[in-house]
Amino acid sequence: VQLQASGGGLVQAGGSLRISCAASGLSVNRATMGWWRQAPGKERELVVAIRWSGSTYHRDSVRGRFTASRDTAKNTVYLQMNNLRPEDTAVYSCAADKDRSVAIGDAQSYDYWGQGTLVTVSS
Repeated sequence: VQLQASGGGLVQAGGSLRISCAASGLSVNRATMGWWRQAPGKERELVVAIRWSGSTYHRDSVRGRFTASRDTAKNTVYLQMNNLRPEDTAVYSCAADKDRSVAIGDAQSYDYWGQGTLVTVSS
């Protein structure tokens, strides 16, 4: 299984960015796919997850600004980030939980991780 994240970059506060995670060896609609981020000096945190059923989880700080989606034909998940803030600056990684654990907020539930893509939001 490979997860290839792309699309990070530098954006001004208030701007938008979409990052992608292309999966191989696993179907994104049969796993829980999570977008995690880690900022310098901070712990890794779950940002958005999209379950196999299509339901989603958003952490409070991004609700209404970030949206996860998936394209089963491309076997890719996306994270659309709008109204970005400097505190959103982090390395964003996608992860897959093939067993579809209930504990989607537990990093140990995820079996596969992508390499991460850096998102920098300037003020």
